[in-house]
Amino acid sequence: MNAAETSRSLREAEHSRAVREMFGGIASRYDLLNHLLSLNIDKGWRRKVANELRPILDDASASVLDIACGTGDLSLELASGAKASIAGTDFCRPMLKIAQHKVSTAKKTIPLIEADAMELPFCDGGFEAATIAFGLRNLPNVENGLAELFRILRPKGKLVVLEFSQPVIPGIRQAFDLYFTRILPRIGGLVSGSRGAYEYLPDSVRGFPPQKELAALMERTGFVNVRYRNLTGGIAAIHIGERP
Repeated sequence: MNAAETSRSLREAEHSRAVREMFGGIASRYDLLNHLLSLNIDKGWRRKVANELRPILDDASASVLDIACGTGDLSLELASGAKASIAGTDFCRPMLKIAQHKVSTAKKTIPLIEADAMELPFCDGGFEAATIAFGLRNLPNVENGLAELFRILRPKGKLVVLEFSQPVIPGIRQAFDLYFTRILPRIGGLVSGSRGAYEYLPDSVRGFPPQKELAALMERTGFVNVRYRNLTGGIAAIHIGERP
């Protein structure tokens, strides 16, 4: 490893450590703030992710992995009425503890594994589908993260990414920017006690590839049949790709 690669590796490791600590610090308030600050729109977005995978979820022989599952909302949505096996991973233990409590309360069987999305502890081609919701932009290297998600999918396996994106309607774009940069950090800081975590959110969205760029990045990673659709005027978007 040369000096440039070593420096990049150290930066990425520090980024992961900071993100893990940040989410650990707001874990107890994470669900409340998510639903409050999104006016519960995020629940509908997760249902759309599950609908994208409905044929796979209806297959009792299929396995689906929810990466960066956080407190388990998408994992539970995927498991609702599903015949497929669902598992979740996250590298933040406080978030996983909350997810485990929610899974137990819902009386679902969803294995939850503490693992880093950049280096998943699964063999190549182990899953028919994978999801990642509001987690891809938090990875220290999005392209390498996509390559890892590609690795764990079986041929014809499907990846569904749910992530904040760039609003495509002018009026919504300005309102969203005002809310994200001015209002959300104040409310998030008051409720969670960590304003920095909610200042990080708009910063991370600004630095994340917009819809077309993310689709192109998925294609460069090896995914085929890549497509996306905007949600709520482009505030969020679902990207879908398949492993050939």
